Amino acid sequence: MIDRRNLEVVLKSHFPIVVVETHEEPRALDLLKQVTVGQGRALYTWSAAQGLRAEPGGDSGPVWSLQGSPAQADDTTAPEAALARVKETLKGAVVALLDFHPYLRDPRTVRLLREIAHDFYLRENRLVLLSHALELPPELKRLAARFELSLPDGARLNELVLEEARLWRLKQGGGNAVKADRRAMELLVQNLRGLTVSDAKRLIRNAIHDDGAITASDLPEVMKAKYELVSEGGVLSFEYDTATFAEVGGFSRLKGWLERRQRAFLAAAGGLDTPKGILLLGVQGGGKSLAAKAVAGAWQVPLLRLDFGALYNKYIGETEKNLRESLKAAEVMAPCVLWIDEIEKGVAVTDSDSGTAHRVLGALLTWMAEKKARVFVVATANSIAALPPELVRKGRLDEIFFVDLPAPEARVAILAAHLRKRGLEREGLDLEKAARQSDGFSGAELEQAVVSAWYAAHAAETPLTTEHLLEEIARTRPLSVVMAEQIGALRAWASQRTVPVD
Repeated sequence: MIDRRNLEVVLKSHFPIVVVETHEEPRALDLLKQVTVGQGRALYTWSAAQGLRAEPGGDSGPVWSLQGSPAQADDTTAPEAALARVKETLKGAVVALLDFHPYLRDPRTVRLLREIAHDFYLRENRLVLLSHALELPPELKRLAARFELSLPDGARLNELVLEEARLWRLKQGGGNAVKADRRAMELLVQNLRGLTVSDAKRLIRNAIHDDGAITASDLPEVMKAKYELVSEGGVLSFEYDTATFAEVGGFSRLKGWLERRQRAFLAAAGGLDTPKGILLLGVQGGGKSLAAKAVAGAWQVPLLRLDFGALYNKYIGETEKNLRESLKAAEVMAPCVLWIDEIEKGVAVTDSDSGTAHRVLGALLTWMAEKKARVFVVATANSIAALPPELVRKGRLDEIFFVDLPAPEARVAILAAHLRKRGLEREGLDLEKAARQSDGFSGAELEQAVVSAWYAAHAAETPLTTEHLLEEIARTRPLSVVMAEQIGALRAWASQRTVPVD
């Protein structure tokens, strides 16, 4: 009903062109037919396959036809011929031009569209451009209004799940009903938000089809499919494998901070503000990326990664536009975690900058200030000097955490985690001694020590021993030694300005 009222208002406005961007062409056409019949107006559709044709209306509407019978009418499959026919013969009609976007680059076609629009007050013909994507040329933008089909809300999505469950039962001969527990249903509906009706139906069918049940095991596949629908060739990537905090050594303060905010992020909790996000600043290889993955794993929500380096490299000249599209896709995936990796690469403004970094920063800050969707931002950075003060001030993000080099206890946990990850036994290994010998090592350097020690043991055809680990640790010159001055300066800055993760 809301869509119908909104479309009626648009069709009664003074704009001669209406733009409808949607993948749901049948739904949009059906709505257009309802409105035009209700207004007693003629409706025509055009496509490159069938040309211009009159659509049948209700009893109260006029009898619509082109001049001459269909057999006598000229071929109108060419867009210029169709627009010429509209301009010369129709009056008071609504003409839906389907998949017209390729022809908006032709000067003659654009000119015909303008002439029909200029004749609007004399002939009252209205053009509806209906396609999955439409970019109007500048000369048409002031003559057009846009209409968007609404997305189904929670109640409508719940109805769609029940409808698809009934259809599945009928196809099975009316036997057993679809099995579903309440929590799985709630999560499915939550994860379908932001999709069109047709896309939501398709994913619901996929969830039910295999086993006639809706369970928690269906949700990851639903989210993968949803991501593929909303992110078309962008620089936003879906991280399928998210870590758990059991795999992350240390980070005790960060873990506690996230636990206290989990409920407020996933659902309204006592009127609390929805958490916005955090900045993880620290030494390279310290575990910032693993922590970002673990946030999504702990909260059991999708993890999306936005790589600013790829954003600039892939879309020279279109960086800001594609940033906005990526952020919009993240909102459709909500609730989710948006991991902005090495954020300083995208927002650092230099003297040689052409202005792109300024615009990217402005677009990002505006989105962070105005977003309503439950998108929790986890930004990681290696250098605070490259970050603008507008980004790091309180209010943009909830907290700045400093990821320092791991303490001895954390180093033991990291070594144990990497052994466990590779199916290696900890028994017989003196990890405490290895941790003492690896003072100043980052998490990445500890992982490499385990990998190298395993290679050495395998080459010697012996089990992995503590000596293998100690030898590899002794051979390594950690970053804290190689870049001692830079890391010392970063630690000094962070000591009074950030919250340690441990």
